Amino acid sequence: MTAVADAGLIGSVAPPQTMRAAVVTEPGKIMTRQAPIPEPGPNQLRVRLEGCGVCHSNLPPFEGRPWFTYPLAPGQLGHEGWGFVDAIGPGTEGFQIGDRVAALSNNAYAEYDVADAGSVVKLPDALARTAFPAEPLGCAMNIFRRSHIKAGDLVAIIGIGFLGAILTKLASNAGASVVAISRRPFSLDVAKWMGAAETIPMDDHWKIIEKVKGLTGGNFCDVVVEAVGQQWPIDLAGELTKVRGRLVIAGYHQDGPRQVNMQLWNWRGLDVINGHERDPQVYLDGMHAAVEEVAAGRLDPAPLFTHRFPLEELPQALAMTRDRPDGFLKALIMM
Repeated sequence: MTAVADAGLIGSVAPPQTMRAAVVTEPGKIMTRQAPIPEPGPNQLRVRLEGCGVCHSNLPPFEGRPWFTYPLAPGQLGHEGWGFVDAIGPGTEGFQIGDRVAALSNNAYAEYDVADAGSVVKLPDALARTAFPAEPLGCAMNIFRRSHIKAGDLVAIIGIGFLGAILTKLASNAGASVVAISRRPFSLDVAKWMGAAETIPMDDHWKIIEKVKGLTGGNFCDVVVEAVGQQWPIDLAGELTKVRGRLVIAGYHQDGPRQVNMQLWNWRGLDVINGHERDPQVYLDGMHAAVEEVAAGRLDPAPLFTHRFPLEELPQALAMTRDRPDGFLKALIMM
């Protein structure tokens, strides 16, 4: 009996004992090292990764904050992986060796990672050979659901990166009229392609407010989605939301406190929605919804994956995610 069979795994062929994995050794420094290949536990799968998306939320732990400790675990920060199931833990049902899947896991900046079966979605044949970081796509689906955007709404989306572009398309598909606000001409062109009715350069706070005021007859927007996460866009978002409108916080990540204009928010009676989810089942529901949207042809994220890097160039991918040069929307790490 093989060592893999002794470990209680089902239908697996023993892989090599080590893998390449990125390790954040200290703030601002990443090394590619050999690390033990993880074994799936009960109700888990191991995925031989094809690639992993690079998330803006990776930046604070990469750059360093007082609340993080180093070194991080091999592959840690990667959570947008996809690939093929190559080992199945005890008691795991509904998957087979060789299934192509996308997973929400914790250490996907590596050649292999394990994930709970409840955080994995199968990728249908319609998505064969398609890069598919399901976690950010599922996040966009959940933010859109919580935003309650409907036909006839006037929606402002502040920040047209990957998330803002996807939300522009989803809102446009729903029959809403989207005003896209972003600092880069490239991003505004993407927003038009994704269905935005109006685009506004994000260069002057009061000019933007006056422009949106003019577009809305002084009423401002039914829904405003803040998809940047910095202080100024949050301030701007409140100004652009109408009385009894919905302000959706979608861009903030674990990067310290922010201030809000409670006087304005209270005076206008805003409904403030946190677009982030923490329930694993809700994450999974969003990922399934993303698979359905893309497989049906209603959403095509492929052109938004603008840059691809090998694992050894993860620092460069993170730097580009931070600096967001013209022509950049989202980076993928390819194994």
